[in-house]
Amino acid sequence: MSQELKQPEWADHASERLADAGYRRGGARSAVIDLLARQDCALSAFEIEEALRADGGRPVARASVYRVIDELEQLKLISRIEVGHGISRYEAVHPGGHHHHHHLVCDACEKVIPFEDDELERTIHRVADRVAFDVAEHEIVLHGSCGDCGPRASRRSA
Repeated sequence: MSQELKQPEWADHASERLADAGYRRGGARSAVIDLLARQDCALSAFEIEEALRADGGRPVARASVYRVIDELEQLKLISRIEVGHGISRYEAVHPGGHHHHHHLVCDACEKVIPFEDDELERTIHRVADRVAFDVAEHEIVLHGSCGDCGPRASRRSA
């Protein structure tokens, strides 16, 4: 499925689920949903607020961003990724599991790098089978240093 199809699919799905749960449609909610639908990876609440401000649309207050994040998270429409330093990032959970990936987090610059690995997915399933455990969902976050910050970067500049 192309990226163009995934974005509106998630935005429509999220809006419908919120409406079914009794949430009224609103400008802030729509702006946050539309922004998250366009992202390839997770954003912090601050990054969401800044991106909405940069878009030049209607300004959305930080309290509204957090309220919408909370509503989306309660309905399992977004996932929270704890990246350390007290920072959480949020990304869309696509219907049917489309766009599933994991994250590398640089502890120095806080860059978040998404990655996919079929072998890792197979390993998770093998472990679950071996211990007779039904994995409903999983999240892998690896912490370390990115190429710009780690020992490899200092070797390149030497």
